[in-house]
Amino acid sequence: MRLERLLPRATLLDWLRLEERSTGTKEGCAEGDCGACTVVIARRRHGGVSYEPVNSCITLVGQIDGAELITVEDLADGERLHPVQEAMARRHGSQCGFCTPGIVMSLFAQYHQCGGVSNRDAINDVLAGNLCRCTGYRPIVEAGLEACNTRADDKFTRGAAQRLGTLEAIDDPADVFVGDDAAFFAAPASEETLARLYARHPEATIVAGATDVGLWITKKLDPMAKIIHVGRVAALSGIEESAGQFAFGAIVSLARAAPVLGAIDPDVAEVLRRFGSIQVRASGTVGGNIANGSPIGDLAPMLIAMGATVELRHGERIRQLPLENFFLDYGKQDRAPGEFVRRLLVPKLAPSMQFRAYKISKRIDEDISAVLAALCLDIEGGCISKARVAFGGMAGVPKRAKTVEAKLLGLRLADRSRWQSAAAAVNEDFTPLSDLRASAEYRRRVAGNLVIKAVAELAGLSSDVTRVAERRIAAHAAE
Repeated sequence: MRLERLLPRATLLDWLRLEERSTGTKEGCAEGDCGACTVVIARRRHGGVSYEPVNSCITLVGQIDGAELITVEDLADGERLHPVQEAMARRHGSQCGFCTPGIVMSLFAQYHQCGGVSNRDAINDVLAGNLCRCTGYRPIVEAGLEACNTRADDKFTRGAAQRLGTLEAIDDPADVFVGDDAAFFAAPASEETLARLYARHPEATIVAGATDVGLWITKKLDPMAKIIHVGRVAALSGIEESAGQFAFGAIVSLARAAPVLGAIDPDVAEVLRRFGSIQVRASGTVGGNIANGSPIGDLAPMLIAMGATVELRHGERIRQLPLENFFLDYGKQDRAPGEFVRRLLVPKLAPSMQFRAYKISKRIDEDISAVLAALCLDIEGGCISKARVAFGGMAGVPKRAKTVEAKLLGLRLADRSRWQSAAAAVNEDFTPLSDLRASAEYRRRVAGNLVIKAVAELAGLSSDVTRVAERRIAAHAAE
């Protein structure tokens, strides 16, 4: 389908329900939390077709250029239900049915993942972004286990070659521009076009996955007239590995980045597993999570603790700066008008470095952090010789705890008398706020306790009993 005109800020959900009249897709929260609006986007990736679930309530129509949109109406093969739908019906996974289409679409995307799902925990992860108020999750999970542990065999797999050919035909390298200089939706296909367009329209809103910007539209009712979607810029989509670092293009999705970043340390993998939902991770990007400057973004504190660098571009000029210096104040970054995030450079950890990250939130899945602590410590002979500590949720920006770092330097892991001093230094580094997620006192107490927890784990005086995700905890005592 070709759209000649569209409002720059038009969401996919509104277009589906109001224009195409495909009303199987529902609106629940309108902020990407409940999953009732889940649809699947099929794209050509790595020589095949990739099926990714997204929240249509915060996805813009223009973002799906060059892709196939699959909704719950598209699944049945004639009069025969899709295997996921059959399993949901057989297991009594639906009552009122409002949330069912979104759940079916999440399971449909998983149905097409290689290897299937083998256990209940994995299905719970798949459904973390889909809320159901009346059925209860047991029959839904059982339906997921039944359907997703079989080899994918539906009209989509049988027509895969034709579908891939169609996607190749419509995914052209041309720039997209709908509108005029007063109001437009643009999707540049090259970095050079993006740089020129953004330099000419620095007031335009940059959109990558729209997992944040989408809420500006649905909740703030922002009348944004100029939108530049960067999701088609191939030069910003790569992941490169060199001897000392990983380089992530700004539009690399969190789903694609997770296996690479998670291999750095198990704690990174666990934080990313709890980063929003599968729908959010499929759309949200590493560059977007940094560029929005959120004080409670989960990625920034971990990358700051690792010593990451952000690379920015304005016109033809490219510059780099330490990620910790990118965040100036709440809602303010070291980014000039018309300048965009290009890459994130993440150094590999040396063998002597020990990394710890802890996400504290009211619920385990799909929740905003009250506090996120990240510590990167060099251990030599049972002593901390280097320390980088960063927190999210403790200030107006993700920020290093330099007083805590100073207290940790030279600390012998076995010297428990100094642990409390390092923890208390949190009060010198931060003056947190109270909000709906946590009080200031709670944040201070938790942040200090997390410093103690990290040191206790490294000293071998703590077990995995107090951990959400297990990791092998070994002592780093003096040799």
